[in-house]
Amino acid sequence: MVNSKKIISLELLKSSFSGAIQKFSPKYAFSNPVMATVWIGTFILMLQIIYYIGSGIPIQNEIFIFIWLVITLFFANFAESIAEGRGKARADSLKKTRSSTMSKKVDKVGDLNFTEITSSELKIGDIVFVKAGEMIPGDGEVVLGIASVDESAVTGESAPVIRESGGDRSAVTGGTRVISDHLYIKITTKPGESFLDKMIAMIEGATRQKTPNEIALGIVLVVLTFLFLLTVLSLIPIAKFVGSQVGQNWNFRFSIWLALFVCLIPTTIAALLSAIGISGMERLIRHNVIAKSGKAVEAAGDIHVLLLDKTGTITLGNREANRFYPAVGIMEEELADASQLSSLSDETPEGRSIVILAKQRYAIRERNLKSLDVNWIPFSASTRMSGVEIYENGKLIRNVRKGASDAIRKYIESLDGNIPQTMQMISDEVSRKGSTPIWVTEGNKLLGIIELKDIVKGGLKERFATLRRMGIRTVMITGDNPLTAAAIAAEAGVDDFIAEATPEAKLKRIQEEQSNGYLVAMIGDGTNDAPALAQSDVGVAMNTGTQTAREAGNMIDLDSNPSKLIEIVEIGKQLLMTRGALTTFSIANDIAKYFAILPALFLPLAPLNIMQLSSPDHAILSAVIFNALVIPALIPLSLRGVKYMPKSPDSALLRNFLLYGGGGMVFPFFGIKLIDLIISGGYL
Repeated sequence: MVNSKKIISLELLKSSFSGAIQKFSPKYAFSNPVMATVWIGTFILMLQIIYYIGSGIPIQNEIFIFIWLVITLFFANFAESIAEGRGKARADSLKKTRSSTMSKKVDKVGDLNFTEITSSELKIGDIVFVKAGEMIPGDGEVVLGIASVDESAVTGESAPVIRESGGDRSAVTGGTRVISDHLYIKITTKPGESFLDKMIAMIEGATRQKTPNEIALGIVLVVLTFLFLLTVLSLIPIAKFVGSQVGQNWNFRFSIWLALFVCLIPTTIAALLSAIGISGMERLIRHNVIAKSGKAVEAAGDIHVLLLDKTGTITLGNREANRFYPAVGIMEEELADASQLSSLSDETPEGRSIVILAKQRYAIRERNLKSLDVNWIPFSASTRMSGVEIYENGKLIRNVRKGASDAIRKYIESLDGNIPQTMQMISDEVSRKGSTPIWVTEGNKLLGIIELKDIVKGGLKERFATLRRMGIRTVMITGDNPLTAAAIAAEAGVDDFIAEATPEAKLKRIQEEQSNGYLVAMIGDGTNDAPALAQSDVGVAMNTGTQTAREAGNMIDLDSNPSKLIEIVEIGKQLLMTRGALTTFSIANDIAKYFAILPALFLPLAPLNIMQLSSPDHAILSAVIFNALVIPALIPLSLRGVKYMPKSPDSALLRNFLLYGGGGMVFPFFGIKLIDLIISGGYL
């Protein structure tokens, strides 16, 4: 990963230097209107110098001004090259994980006979077998098995994660390594189109699109440049008229006019504008969040509402068996035995957790069913039940079912059984706690209830409180019933919730919030979240989520941590505050330079030359040098960003005006005077 503590490394400086040279090409130069005027003026000045060489006309000042204008352009290019280079350093580290590896392709799930082919030969739908110590050859879904996977090459996190079939933890990424057990994986992407490839393309991308605010600021800078152009042009007739009145020749040479123009236009913010945007995306990368556009980063700084999918986002994703509630007259061990028996063929995480709970509580382990005729009843969406029928000598000796409360109720009633009122009360109480009641019956007799509990991710309540202080409302979205949703919402600490939500309901809520003028962020991980992720202003997809969700969002959280939105919002606000701070500094800086050097250009106005600059030529050259040097001086701030502090827009504006506006007004007087002393003393 990129070292977040080290802003600029020696290696980065070397690569950025060559990148800055390449950006002198006209094709690149004209992408920035303000700096394009500097490029054109510098080019014309170069032609003038070449024309006057050997003519006897002194051109020393022109050469000095030309050199420092070239340096100004170089520093502007250099700032953007450094910002791009920091992102590309992350991309280079990811490329190392993309090397073609050998993969074990099998004909069907569970097959131990495989054919070795390179990962580049894999096609969508191929099944591969990956065991401990081997690299996962491509993006896919786990279709069989459970294993610990090292994803540090992608996420930068050293702690391994569990990947298993079923549930929300089945997605795997090519280039990660299996470190325990084995997995059968169904490939879901073509070679060259994997998530890792897309990540690299996004990071390398100076494909970053300009945001609306950035475009608006660009227009303001162009307008200011035009106004300063008129201002400087107006000095030419003014100088001729005043000079004729006092007997002085104040005809501006082109080099003087150009230098004055460059010093007065907002070159500082124009030079750093692109670097600020790119560095905002790069700071997200250091937090293991990939942004697909600069617009998403900027929007994150202004969001008002955050919608979060419950499963896999607020909760760990898989419910776990937490407790057995036996019916009256039934021993808890008897309920545990029946629950485990009905779950032996259940490969879902919930089913496996029931088997584990029974084993932990009552040491109920594998049982010998080989001599019996066993008919496993798989779970189906239509019946919402699963179970087992055991026959001995053709006679049904056990008939166990487990499933949703309403499904089991109908099943028992169809067999002329009754539901004890006490069990209904227990089921309602389990739901009120935010858990899911799973009923277990043998024949038409209800044995009891299994409590499946959603595990809320640690620390979320505190993090949501922080979001609340930042003025962001949090809304949990879930398909659970209102009782369960209310309990989990209270435990997680969200402000509101939507129960029994469909993809259409999520989309409608986002559209309603947006129609009220709010910017909305959505965090999700499932295919059913994709429409909402696409509609939201900031769509953050969990890396553990489905491929569809990851493609729909405009950000991807590699750590799959919903509280990461705090960092995303802070970085978005940082980007906006940094741009505002440097814009304020740049404009104040330009105004100060105007009043600092203009009196020195007209010798009879010596009383107004409060800085006592040594000569008009030195004043101009000092201003040009200062104008060039201030750009690299501000590069670390544009890369690191202004420190975020929760403040109202008015407070932030006042702080920018006092700190950066005040600094921009004062700093040029000291800087230009110091450079003038160095020049007049013969040190430069």
